[in-house]
Amino acid sequence: MAGSNSTVQQRKGGIGRLGREMKAELKKVVWPTRKELINYTIVVFVTVVFMAALIGVVDAIFGELIQLLMHIVG
Repeated sequence: MAGSNSTVQQRKGGIGRLGREMKAELKKVVWPTRKELINYTIVVFVTVVFMAALIGVVDAIFGELIQLLMHIVG
């Protein structure tokens, strides 16, 4: 029953308390610098392009294998 009691206590503060707590938490966040953000964005972009190319190559290989199998069987 302790869980339900804490839920009731959280609701007593209302929206104002929620806003104050969110603001306090956002002050604790260490935001990246512009240079870090650019570097992270580049890393994500390169990773996505690499993975897309890798999946495309693997898909093409499996497609050719399926075509070869269909030619042999049918």
